[in-house]
Amino acid sequence: MIKPEIKVENVVANARIADSLDLEYIESKLEDAVFTKKKFPGLVYRTKEPKSAFLIFRSGKVVCTGSKTAEGVRVVMDKLAADLRNLGIDVVEHPEFKVQNIVASANLGRELNLGAIVVGLELEGMEYEPEVFPGLVYRIKEPKSAILIFSSGRLVITGGKTVEDCERSVNTLLTKLSDLELI
Repeated sequence: MIKPEIKVENVVANARIADSLDLEYIESKLEDAVFTKKKFPGLVYRTKEPKSAFLIFRSGKVVCTGSKTAEGVRVVMDKLAADLRNLGIDVVEHPEFKVQNIVASANLGRELNLGAIVVGLELEGMEYEPEVFPGLVYRIKEPKSAILIFSSGRLVITGGKTVEDCERSVNTLLTKLSDLELI
């Protein structure tokens, strides 16, 4: 069976860094912070080195995107906390975070017949509307995830909380496709 390399593209994590935050004050002090209250209730803060983005809310909760590893999330979370402490804001020094979603990609190295996959898997957990979106969305219950399957053989895996979840999801798909002799 094919064993594609799974490449993590993005790790999305969240944390609570304070009991409450003054977003207008933060926006006025941090160069790359944007707060447009009428459009979105959170402040967007982008860091260049390492590159990441945060959604920061009045409640003290933050969502971090852009890292490719949990270790990367740790680095940028600590940097955010340090940036805010440098402004005199009382925040947790090393915020505990929880990975909510990993987005990964893989390439099976061969073309796929999406129509045959839909028929073979009998639409079980699938969405396929080629006139709307060129890929097939395959939802997996365990681990809970979704795989976008493209006719080029490329896959995008979302919803896993660990790299192992992403690998298990791809293995589940490959086993089913192999059993149906579609790969």
